[in-house]
Amino acid sequence: MKKYLLAIAAVFSMTAVHAQYCDSVCCGQNMADNLVQKNQKSQKSGVFRNLDLSVTAGTTGIGIDVASKLGDYFQLRAGYEFMPRFQMSIYFPVEVGGQPAKMYDANGNRIESRFDRLSKMLKEMTGFQVDDEIEMLGKPTLNNFKFLVDVFPFKRNRHWHFTAGFYWGPSKFAVAENSTKAMTSLLAVNMYNQIYEKCVNDDPLISIEGDGTAGNPGMDVYLSQAYAQKIVNYGRMGFHVGDKKDTGERYEMEPDPEDGMVKVQARSNSFKPYFGFGYGGRLIKNRDDWHVSFDAGAMFWGGTPDLITHDGTNLTKDVENISGKVGDWVDFIGGVKVFPVLSVRFTKSIF
Repeated sequence: MKKYLLAIAAVFSMTAVHAQYCDSVCCGQNMADNLVQKNQKSQKSGVFRNLDLSVTAGTTGIGIDVASKLGDYFQLRAGYEFMPRFQMSIYFPVEVGGQPAKMYDANGNRIESRFDRLSKMLKEMTGFQVDDEIEMLGKPTLNNFKFLVDVFPFKRNRHWHFTAGFYWGPSKFAVAENSTKAMTSLLAVNMYNQIYEKCVNDDPLISIEGDGTAGNPGMDVYLSQAYAQKIVNYGRMGFHVGDKKDTGERYEMEPDPEDGMVKVQARSNSFKPYFGFGYGGRLIKNRDDWHVSFDAGAMFWGGTPDLITHDGTNLTKDVENISGKVGDWVDFIGGVKVFPVLSVRFTKSIF
């Protein structure tokens, strides 16, 4: 009987110890669960509680950005975009003494122009053939950093958002330069204009220095009077672009005397405010970590963009009556005071 009593006491003791141990473990587990719930609740209602990584594509180029929620109604976004490099051709017609290179009669047949005659003479003098138009290659160089704030104003509809912020990048967003093929013609134009100036001022074409002795006195070489007069009558060679707004005079662009090239740069303000709106949602059904959104808005240049040539002339502000394809491009760029932004964004939630 004594043995049975001791066994029963031992069982009760072990049961009490086990119950005390379970109470301790359960209490600890409850405390841990409470801490996790509190942490999740804090993350849900706090700031910078997530990080999203996105790939973008649109009218401002392709790029990446990162985003994080700031409370329940705001999201901060920062990123970088650049325009892939491509080029398109623009042609400047050559003129001589104010006369177009291509001349036509009343029936539309091509007739010999002043340029045609001069081109033959230049071929004899320099060996270079001058084309009647110069090819320019236009290339976008747009690239910007961006800082944006998305606002989600509808508590029960998180698909719509409004965005405000700015883009910042180099002021030059496009450039046009003559093609390699056009270099021969441009060099010939520069050489001809130099000869023209010497003929107008009655300067020697070449001056050969000597040492003052009878055997090497030196000499100045001139073109014949008839030849020089013919060049003077032809006039300078250049590219008629339009008329100067301040004086009404013809603006004829000539190759840069230093490198023989023709260049135009498109410039705007470096700081460009942005306003827009967008709509987004899940990219994959039943997946909250992949999203897609579409944005539309306007990036403000800060006024009319500038198109500045290598000689410092601003085509959008200093020149008018620009004809042909060049005029179409100048009118288009000069009229775009606000750059339209349309983009799609694919987003992966990191956490």
